[in-house]
Amino acid sequence: MKLCIAEKPSVARDIAKVLGADMPKQGYFEGNGYWVTWTFGHLCTLKEPHDYSPHLKSWNLIFLPIIPDPFGIKLIENPGVEKQFRTIEKLVADCEEVINCGDAGQEGEVIQRWVLHKAKCKKPIKRLWISSLTEVAIKEGFANLKPSEDYLNLYQAGNARAIGDWLLGINATRLFTKKFGGNKSVLSIGRVQTPTLAMIVQRQKEIDAFNTEEYWELKTKYRDVIFTAAIDRLKTKEKAEKGLEYLKQNLFEIISFEIKEGKEKNPRLFDLTALQVEANRKYGYSAENTLKYIQSLYEKKHTTYPRVDTTYLSESLHPQIEGILQSMNFYSEFTAPLLAQPIPKSKTVFDDTKVTDHHAIIPTEIPPSSSLSREEKLIYDLVAKRFISVFYPECKISNTLVEGQVGTIPFKTSGRQILELGWREVYNKDQKDDTEKKNKDEEQTIPEFKAGEKGPHKPLIHQGKTSPPKAYTEATLLRAMETAGKQVDDEELREMMKNNGIGRPSTRANIIETLFRRKYIERKKKNILATSTGIELIDTIQDELLKSPELTGEWEFKLRKIEHGEYDASQFKEELIAMVTDLTRKVINEKAKVISFQQEVQPKEKKESTPRKTVAIIWEETNCPKCKESKLMKGKTAIGCSNYKSCGFKIPFMVFGKKLTEKQIQDLVIKGKSSKLKGFTEHQEGLSEGILRLTAQFDIELKAD
Repeated sequence: MKLCIAEKPSVARDIAKVLGADMPKQGYFEGNGYWVTWTFGHLCTLKEPHDYSPHLKSWNLIFLPIIPDPFGIKLIENPGVEKQFRTIEKLVADCEEVINCGDAGQEGEVIQRWVLHKAKCKKPIKRLWISSLTEVAIKEGFANLKPSEDYLNLYQAGNARAIGDWLLGINATRLFTKKFGGNKSVLSIGRVQTPTLAMIVQRQKEIDAFNTEEYWELKTKYRDVIFTAAIDRLKTKEKAEKGLEYLKQNLFEIISFEIKEGKEKNPRLFDLTALQVEANRKYGYSAENTLKYIQSLYEKKHTTYPRVDTTYLSESLHPQIEGILQSMNFYSEFTAPLLAQPIPKSKTVFDDTKVTDHHAIIPTEIPPSSSLSREEKLIYDLVAKRFISVFYPECKISNTLVEGQVGTIPFKTSGRQILELGWREVYNKDQKDDTEKKNKDEEQTIPEFKAGEKGPHKPLIHQGKTSPPKAYTEATLLRAMETAGKQVDDEELREMMKNNGIGRPSTRANIIETLFRRKYIERKKKNILATSTGIELIDTIQDELLKSPELTGEWEFKLRKIEHGEYDASQFKEELIAMVTDLTRKVINEKAKVISFQQEVQPKEKKESTPRKTVAIIWEETNCPKCKESKLMKGKTAIGCSNYKSCGFKIPFMVFGKKLTEKQIQDLVIKGKSSKLKGFTEHQEGLSEGILRLTAQFDIELKAD
């Protein structure tokens, strides 16, 4: 019998169905010469310090650094894990050949190899390597099984990453906790976590240290077009008023008028980070939730493997593109023009040299059904439209630059016009976000000017204030992690810098959530801010190695070189051991101080649990949360926007079979969520209690607490 080991039961079920192993057994499927079993993600983990020696259970500086030789693995302590492992162990002993069907990535390789190592597998091993879970992809994968040896470097990189994280995490966390924690709480240090926190703290310090200054600009209106003086901003109102008087005494003269036609490149296909950035920007989804939604779409066979860091497709995929576009019935108005002619094979889309283990995230030929959650539909829509848009022509634009002069003061203005929508056709009907609206408002329609023309104008003074740097949002933080803290807007340059980013696309969301859990950072609306504990922790760490995004990016680069067989995993381990040993010596000799732990979340919780006041709610004085322009009003069956025909916002009194009080509706309107409620009888997933939330689209959803 051939033994297939998948990473989770649902994937094992899909593989078993394709292979004809349709007989369910305890912990596996059987049939047609195959056994198909599964792990639950990680069944094994690296041993903890006390597993090597009981005295290492004690957090004591004299035992640091802890450096096992060799490192060992153990089963995760869980009855279900142990039971499933015994099943795998027996099947490994009885089979003729093992087929590793784990997730086709670095972490998936480590998960499976640790389990096979623990099961003392001596049987021949082959590797199933697929980018989607469709029946066609699984059949093709089994027809082209790879030797397990082909993925040895991938495993060594993943194993080196795990050992590196263990060495630094275990030693530095114990070191800083004992030295600076004052026996109050654990100070968590991580190879990726700490430099990420350092970036947030640094940005916060820049914001706090920023001094807002007023400035004045000279502007003028000529032929209904606003021109701005091309001089340094003025620091005093008096200078601005003197300038204004000077402008009033002179005519406006056009110096040059230039129109340049150009092209706006198509957006790139999504890698995981780009998808998380876009979902956060457009819908406010956290990186962790976006990963959850796209992983679900992958497991439901609607999209390809998501944990990728490339925005390109393999050249061999080109013949399949037409079939995928034909299957996307819901998007036929956009796919029809593409299908009327051959699909272009552009190097900006298809490039084998830019594809690593997997290609960019794209739809499969299996379109989604109506049973998807709202969030999954929105994420699929992002992937689908991005996929379609890359095959459209570039967007043609014209840029107009006008230079003028009043006396000796130069003025200029510019405008931008779309001549041919090209790929923007795919997004033309999408609701414009605030940024796009703002930019559109600022764009001017510029008539044709002639150099040398003169005329009267209406000068004016614009007063403004300098703005501090912007706090990180989850979207901008993900981008900063990808480029090791450097501000990079150019797509091609960003692509080149990915090798030196901190963390992997699949782990960045978890790193951010860990910082939230540790109370080192907090959310304020969309902004991510460091807490006082997070700031103190970074200030306490003197060693730049621990908190430098660039140096952590260099480690990441070495891990990638290990993956490509260009760097030795044992050398990487030795470098980390030397670093941890040096760090331990330096910190132990530092002067001790105690970091204060403030529970920032407590006041917020108290505020939310203040006693209710029985005050009548006057809905006509409450702004609509959706349009923010009209007031709300109370109807017979719902509370809704007084401009409902245009806005469409309402909250019915009866939701999922439960009647809501006006106070509960007020919570939804003002806070965006209710307290925990019971008594729901008509929820599609059978939930009877939970918290009601307003989604980014102002629909109501019920989530388990």
